[in-house]
Amino acid sequence: MAVSDTLSKSAPSRADRGRRKGITLTVIAATQLMVVLDATIVNIALPHIQDALKFSTTNLSWVINAYTLTFGGLLLLGGRAGDILGRRRVFITGVLLFGLASLLGGFAQDGTMLLASRALQGIGGAICSPTAFALIATNFEEGPERNRAFGVFSAVAGSGAAIGLLAGGVLTEYLNWRWVFFVNVPIAVLIAVLAPMYINESERQEGTFDLPGALTSTLGLVTLVYGFIHAASDGWSSTPTLASFAVGAALLAAFVVIERRTARPITPLHLFRDRNRTGGLVMMLCLAAAMFGIFFYVTLFVQRVLGYSPLKAGVAFLPISVAIVIAAQIASNLQARFGPRPFVVGGAVLVTGGLAWLTQTTADSSYALGVLGPTVTFGFGMGLIFVPVMLIAVSGVADRETGAASGLLNSVQQIGGSLGLSILTTVFANASADEFGRQQADYLANAPVEAKAFLQQNHQLMPGTRWASEVLAYGISHAFVVGVVFAAVALLAAVFLIRAKASDLPTEGAAGMAL
Repeated sequence: MAVSDTLSKSAPSRADRGRRKGITLTVIAATQLMVVLDATIVNIALPHIQDALKFSTTNLSWVINAYTLTFGGLLLLGGRAGDILGRRRVFITGVLLFGLASLLGGFAQDGTMLLASRALQGIGGAICSPTAFALIATNFEEGPERNRAFGVFSAVAGSGAAIGLLAGGVLTEYLNWRWVFFVNVPIAVLIAVLAPMYINESERQEGTFDLPGALTSTLGLVTLVYGFIHAASDGWSSTPTLASFAVGAALLAAFVVIERRTARPITPLHLFRDRNRTGGLVMMLCLAAAMFGIFFYVTLFVQRVLGYSPLKAGVAFLPISVAIVIAAQIASNLQARFGPRPFVVGGAVLVTGGLAWLTQTTADSSYALGVLGPTVTFGFGMGLIFVPVMLIAVSGVADRETGAASGLLNSVQQIGGSLGLSILTTVFANASADEFGRQQADYLANAPVEAKAFLQQNHQLMPGTRWASEVLAYGISHAFVVGVVFAAVALLAAVFLIRAKASDLPTEGAAGMAL
């Protein structure tokens, strides 16, 4: 006899119903937490992954990009799949795929296997994350019950970055880097077992999949990112670099044509007609580009230059998460009084200032002045921006397209992070190569024998030496010059595009969008 039949034949008490709803919400929220924290839990392990699998610093960025590109590129398609095929069914499929990919990543023996597993993780996350959000509407009654569920879901999404940093530090330091992947496996299995028992299936909707749109957009972005990263090693004028840019541009142009002609496009292009929404999306694209760069390069700095352990590095990043949460609460509470503009403009100014501060990074920078000050400034600015941009994204949108609008914002966040990190990586690689050339003679003359042997075998300076620290810090400081440019574009969008007033924004609707 099915579990649902057994439950329907009994009359559960209010306490039983509350307990069941609690388990339902726990399963859904745990899934979102697993997906969200995966973007940061891996960051702390990056130096150890680099050493174990022999990644160059340039190619190491693919460990992040392989996940975020597939996740962001297929997010809208995953939500559509849940509507058509049944949200619970698709949810479980995505969770199991994410768990399988995590298992493969933990056992990876080379860079290719790890990157393939990260891409598969992104696909699994793109399938289960939007359906997790939609399942709240399916399983909780409209009103206070659903609002409380959305509140818990949002809190979990917002805290995912901080939890990921701490968890990554603990797992890497006390076990090893492979456990940042293995930890997902039992969680995914448990969710897949509990989901049929406590989550109701949704009614299937009629419709079609916009597979051509999803594939052209995702492949186009992957090709562009490959072009930027390849430019870091072979130069802007190399044939593979130019071919990547050409193919990427052609695929994205095809995507626009497909979306204009498709009856049910994965990205309704008319959403861009609203200047406020377009301004918000531009801001999220640029600011995510800078934020991903901070998590990637400052992680390398605190471990490679300051010599922090993985756990200490995770703790060192907590202030930025705290700053984001505090600022987001301020913006949320004062939004109705002052409207979004003061927060997006003021936040963009702080973000620009924090990134400009990071351009002053040197091998002699302390944690307080080189990391804590600029990242907290940046984080507070981001926190002021998140809530108004989320509300702007869904304001004035028909109910049937609210999911598409919120999903578009999340996709832009992931895609912006990937493109931004690839561009920063290109600048980092060129600046580091210049500094490496200046340091090489002194290194060969004065470095220990084992350090010289490391250079001959790996074609890079031995991590932990003063020469390597100076090269890394020099590259990071120059990469964040590009981050300042991204922030300046976001500031211009805030000043010249966003005109929304407090009365234009919905009182609800942004719940559940990842911070």
